[in-house]
Amino acid sequence: MLQVQFIRENKQTVLDGLAKRSFENAEAIINEVLTTDETRRATQVSLDNTLAESNKISKEIGGLFKSGEIEKANLLKEKTGELKEKSKQLTEELSVASNKLQDLLYQIPNVPHASVKAGKNEEDNETIFSEGTIPDLGEKALPHWELAKKYDIIDFDLGSKITGAGFPVYKGKGARLQRALINYFLDKNIAAGYSEVQVPHLVNEASGIGTGQLPDKEGQMYHVTGDDLYLIPTAEVPITNIHRNDLVKENDLPIKYTGYTPCFRREAGSYGAHVRGLNRLHQFDKVEIVRIEHPENSYNALNEMVEHIKGILRELKLPYRILRLCGGDTGFVSALTFDFELYSTAQERWLEISSASNFETYQANRLKLRFKNKEGKSQLVHTLNGSSLALPRVLAGILENYQTEDGINIPEVLIPYCGFDKID
Repeated sequence: MLQVQFIRENKQTVLDGLAKRSFENAEAIINEVLTTDETRRATQVSLDNTLAESNKISKEIGGLFKSGEIEKANLLKEKTGELKEKSKQLTEELSVASNKLQDLLYQIPNVPHASVKAGKNEEDNETIFSEGTIPDLGEKALPHWELAKKYDIIDFDLGSKITGAGFPVYKGKGARLQRALINYFLDKNIAAGYSEVQVPHLVNEASGIGTGQLPDKEGQMYHVTGDDLYLIPTAEVPITNIHRNDLVKENDLPIKYTGYTPCFRREAGSYGAHVRGLNRLHQFDKVEIVRIEHPENSYNALNEMVEHIKGILRELKLPYRILRLCGGDTGFVSALTFDFELYSTAQERWLEISSASNFETYQANRLKLRFKNKEGKSQLVHTLNGSSLALPRVLAGILENYQTEDGINIPEVLIPYCGFDKID
């Protein structure tokens, strides 16, 4: 979340940034934040003064009793009783103001980076890079859900029987290709200096709040109510929370992690032909990269992540493009996001397969994740994450773009991981 001091000192910058997002009632909520913060700070001052006065009188009482001035001591004891009642009331008022302030701050998204343009939705995003050749598959090209059925490698009906729509069953070479992609992505990330971690697939409320998934405004997370735990929507949540409430050493930065997890998203309201097959699922696999960075290096780190993801797509020889998201399409906690999309030749549409984002201090402030700078002061880190990569649409792109009349070829870089070079 945004820091109150930053809002107080940069009110117009915050309002201009929120305008890029078309964030409604921005000025009203920012004004309420500042008013509530003034109340909180004034209450804190009154409480501190009251406690200081009470402590001073308590010391005087001890001296009066020792010197035999009992009557004076008893009068002061009455005064301390009044001060205790006042401090109790002020403590309650401080708690109310602090909780209200936090609730308000949770409602405010991150301020977009200066390079982010204003916009309302994906139609306003900017294409900044594209690479790769879109293959000519001819009129007989099939979408991946028909290829999956033809070669019996993904069973959507069986998944619906076991669980429901959006939970496919991968079979035979389909399952092996899925596992090959996971191992390939992890190996590429480890070679780039990321440390592999295996993390829980369920998180507590504090973890969800720390990375900004909670409070859950869109109802996208599966909630295990009996234990008050949440199924993770992405490995970013448990991996970033490894360092919640930590004071890391400046010399340890950057901290770089990669991890594979299944991801669970309710995706409420997603229907229609555009979400058929693997295009949108409730459970899917993803390999994530997470970085904890010194603020001075975070945008260099974001560029490194973008180049790293480019390298993977080049090796897979898939046509792709990179978008810089506009304000209205940038995620709630992100300051700058680049989306990667690959071209699905059979569907004749672009499919999002990755995003790389810099959250600056937004997550770190929630996580209370800091480092000590050279002056010895604690300072918030910057956090970043990226998909490298989300598997369903990568798999869909491979099936569709590598299809031939007699089967589906496997990208050369994946053959050692698969143990076969064709699905037929």
